[in-house]
Amino acid sequence: MLDYAILTKDRPIGLLHATALVVGIIIGASIFVQPSEVNRHAPSIAGVLSVWAAAGLITLFGSLVCAELSSAFCRTGGVYVFLKETLSPGCGFLWGWAMFWIVHSGIIAASSVIFARYVGYFAPLGAAGTRAAAIGGILLLSAVNYAGVRRGSGLQTVVTVAKIAAILLLLVMVFVFGSPARQAASSAAGRIPFGEFALATGAALYAFGGWHMVTYSAGETRKPEKTIPRALLIGSLLVTACYVLLNAAYLYLLPLDRVVGSTRVAADAAEAMGGARAGAAVSALVILSSVGVLNGVILAGPRMYFAMAQEGLAFRWLARIHPRFETPSRAILLQAAWSSVLVATGTYRGLYTRVVYTEWLFFALMAVGLFRLRRRAGYRPAYRTWGYPAVPAIFIAAALAVAGMQIAADPAQSATGLTLVMLGLPVYYFRVRPHRYANH
Repeated sequence: MLDYAILTKDRPIGLLHATALVVGIIIGASIFVQPSEVNRHAPSIAGVLSVWAAAGLITLFGSLVCAELSSAFCRTGGVYVFLKETLSPGCGFLWGWAMFWIVHSGIIAASSVIFARYVGYFAPLGAAGTRAAAIGGILLLSAVNYAGVRRGSGLQTVVTVAKIAAILLLLVMVFVFGSPARQAASSAAGRIPFGEFALATGAALYAFGGWHMVTYSAGETRKPEKTIPRALLIGSLLVTACYVLLNAAYLYLLPLDRVVGSTRVAADAAEAMGGARAGAAVSALVILSSVGVLNGVILAGPRMYFAMAQEGLAFRWLARIHPRFETPSRAILLQAAWSSVLVATGTYRGLYTRVVYTEWLFFALMAVGLFRLRRRAGYRPAYRTWGYPAVPAIFIAAALAVAGMQIAADPAQSATGLTLVMLGLPVYYFRVRPHRYANH
């Protein structure tokens, strides 16, 4: 099988670009709204900060697992390749099926809605205008990535650097100009039941989503067996530090009960510090964050669909490389079209909740695949997961807990999503698999 990188003239993604992809995809708009959900389950300052640290640790463990797998399979496709090579082609197909219909396209759609909502802070759009702006954002950034991975990854680097600089500026302003809020006595500390801590950690993990996506472009990365593990490690640690500091800043400026009830906690914190202008500045930051995550996810997805098409696990025409731009052009167009349909027909809440349990079930399978891979004779990866076997085992347990909590919270919605995923099985066994083996 030809890898996408072989069909391109060079590998334009280095450590800086790869780290920017990790940080830029993870730090999206959710960190500016998700703290309220976390604080609802962890109603104490110490509890909130420990939850975000725990979520960062789980993300780091997943990154270490993903780093070894990416060093063992240095080609485009990411989790799809890991599942296919360590478990079965059918499992890899199901991941790609779920990613296109639910997870990846759902993340693009939900992120574009957040982008449009905050554009509406400056120019009220209404419901139809919000959907139109969201679809416009998808189409514009898809066009950027259609025109070349160098443009796409270059944009990601610029956006990520600007975003981190803006977050650091906000933190400096908080501690220089902000006045501490008066907290209730019970807010400083307090014991949190294990179940509530687990729910809070699951809510925080939503804001860490996307850490694995840099591996999708391994075929376009220079020395991917070294660059990708380093990017994942640096990126996950940097994001965890940013999230802990941001939540400390929120709780410095606002009473905990106000954080719990806030729908735009970052804007509320900024307004408490500097009035309406500060709120507008933070809203601009959220728009910038949404652009970053949208661009990163739009860049990553088509590489997986391309890899699947090359191996007969998706329509062959998706494997077309644009003769001028050297990008998987048809996969980019198809992703943009379906994500736009999701925006036009769904709600933000529906888009968001469908993503979570599906993705984390497959993450658990990915780590199971690492255990199977380690048993193979002659297996000598360029990078080995630190703390094996404890680190991947803990990650499996955490991933299953996150998925289980989401399923238990809304069984009816979860049943619908899981049914859609399982519909991929008959498609694979009766349509894809026979054609794949006939061509071999």
